[in-house]
Amino acid sequence: MTVRTSTIAASAFLLAASSLLGACKTTGDLDESGGITAVRTACPTVAIPASTGDITLFDPATSHDASALDVTAVLTKLRSTCTNSGDDILTTVTFSVEGRRTRTEGARDVTLPYFVTVVQGGSAVIAKRIGRATLHFEPGQARASVQGTGSATVSRAAATLSPEVRKVLTEKRKAGDQEAAVDPLSRPEIRAAVLRSTFEALVGFQLTADQLKYNATR
Repeated sequence: MTVRTSTIAASAFLLAASSLLGACKTTGDLDESGGITAVRTACPTVAIPASTGDITLFDPATSHDASALDVTAVLTKLRSTCTNSGDDILTTVTFSVEGRRTRTEGARDVTLPYFVTVVQGGSAVIAKRIGRATLHFEPGQARASVQGTGSATVSRAAATLSPEVRKVLTEKRKAGDQEAAVDPLSRPEIRAAVLRSTFEALVGFQLTADQLKYNATR
């Protein structure tokens, strides 16, 4: 599974920079120091990892020839809701699996495994669940779809920056001061703390090594 660590690294400061800024601030507001206020939420970002959003089945399975193409499916319409209260943060995800088969004779059920993982800091998988979505094709029907669901739980304590780190990230800096030109994330301990409190809920097909290689190299 490939996790988009660059996305987390690039946006970590914007996500973390306003944990304790006033409630009247909204995304894109200019603050008194001339910076831009970003609103951080403890809810994990929900995404489909690269190369896991579609699956291709062949018959026979050992062939990747066009003539052996059996079933293709994509995971799409990913949506999430987050319950951000209490000691745990619960994220519920819903999505559609849309499939197409080559041979349409007779009815057929095709069951496809999918995963929901919780990733911390862009690389550490701290939880993973496997689900199954079954596509039902009626006789003569080439296309079918089914709805899938999953959930991810994150500890509020783990997703919350310490007061000390928040102070460093939100400290007012005056133009011309030496500290104003220094990115707080250049300090290893601050960057590590932000990464530790950053979570993703990732959803994708549970692919075999061969299927993942096919998706990545086709």
